[in-house]
Amino acid sequence: MHTLVKWSDRLSDITAGVSAVLLGLMTVLILVEITLWNLFEKTTLIADEYSAYGLAAIIFLGAGYCLKEKGHIRITLILGFLPETAARVITCAATCVTTVFMGYLWWYLFKMVGSAIRYNSTSGTLTNTPLWVPQTVMLAGAAMFFIQLAATTVKTWQAIRTKEEVV
Repeated sequence: MHTLVKWSDRLSDITAGVSAVLLGLMTVLILVEITLWNLFEKTTLIADEYSAYGLAAIIFLGAGYCLKEKGHIRITLILGFLPETAARVITCAATCVTTVFMGYLWWYLFKMVGSAIRYNSTSGTLTNTPLWVPQTVMLAGAAMFFIQLAATTVKTWQAIRTKEEVV
């Protein structure tokens, strides 16, 4: 169990780094677009499309890291009034349900990528980007979030059993 938690934390750090690099690349792309337009009244024709793909990638790839760092929205007001054990049980149940939901979402993202590959789906833009490329990045990010959720569920369960603070 401890290995799963350490492995998921490390993987979350890596995908957060990839998200940061993508954010930097998106910034450069948008700055190039702005510069080209203002100086030469020309456009890259891809800035909108690829920035949207980048945003989706950043969201999905960064979700696991955000969970690891406890950055997701949590309703702690009510939990603060409950006994510690009850709060942990509710947190564990909520994390478990979210893990199951994320597994369900991952499965349908997997099927979506498979359909995009099977039907050679492309974007409806000048680039004709194969849709499986950005969808695969989303799928990888969703898998990472799922793994991090599973690890968080394990950590929370262990905290209930040992009556320790959730790390």
